[in-house]
Amino acid sequence: MSEDIVPYRPLAPAGRFPGSASQIVQRIPRRLSVYAGSVGLVILIGLVLLALFPGAVAPYDPTETVGRPLARPSSQHPLGTNDIGQDLLSELIWGTQASLTVGLVVGSLAVLMGAVVGLVAGYASGPTAGLLMRLTDLTLVLPFLPLVILLSAYLGPSQRNVILVLVVVSWAGTARLVRSRVLTLLREPYIEAAQSVGCTQLRMITVHIWPGVRLIVLVQWLLVASAAILAEASLSFLGLGDPSSKSWGSMLYFARASGAFFGDAWRWWVLPAGLMITLTVLSLVLIGYTAEDALEPGLRG
Repeated sequence: MSEDIVPYRPLAPAGRFPGSASQIVQRIPRRLSVYAGSVGLVILIGLVLLALFPGAVAPYDPTETVGRPLARPSSQHPLGTNDIGQDLLSELIWGTQASLTVGLVVGSLAVLMGAVVGLVAGYASGPTAGLLMRLTDLTLVLPFLPLVILLSAYLGPSQRNVILVLVVVSWAGTARLVRSRVLTLLREPYIEAAQSVGCTQLRMITVHIWPGVRLIVLVQWLLVASAAILAEASLSFLGLGDPSSKSWGSMLYFARASGAFFGDAWRWWVLPAGLMITLTVLSLVLIGYTAEDALEPGLRG
């Protein structure tokens, strides 16, 4: 099956005449990009600190009953309590650990796997490349959410199984993009020159090809990590997550089970968990926007 490969070319920068409108327009997105990335990085660092040291911030142990069930927010419980009297603020803080762990681990493993497959399939030829890409195509055409639900239900509810399932279904997109980029780079004159002087395959991939695909890998890591956080929350909301682990998705699951969606409790039980998920995904997107601008100056403007 033939594939149309569109050569990758960064957009040419606009004119840089002193005082021109194009120069003013260029500076505004550049500054906004730096500010956006800084905001995203600060948010992500704060979330990582919460995940690393939840006990230093959470007022209570999230597994202990510390008040009467379904208590409204008060000075002792700023977000109230759940249906069995556990502090919701402590649950929210400890949930950062589980949600970030799943997102960052899945993003790292899936993108690493996809990058290796894409590099090998793009640089190699013959049956190996064909087999790898047919496996990639098969993974891409399978429906994502039904497959995740099916595998999670079969393997059983646990954080390890959630990570395994999400890695299995998340690597193929990175592999396809990296392979396409590698095939484009192989047509570049400097790659042909390196091949002509007898450069080894390992050096070709690590020194000459990798710098051309690192932007794709970084952006894919951010996208896969954010998608994994949403997928983990969805699985936990459906009851397929780890029941012993406090996560934002499990908070939504127990809120639905206790009927909090239909009363006033959604404002301090459902809304904070949803906002934390949104804030985490937003921080990754902002960092990705700034990283793209920093690694590919030709895309500015």
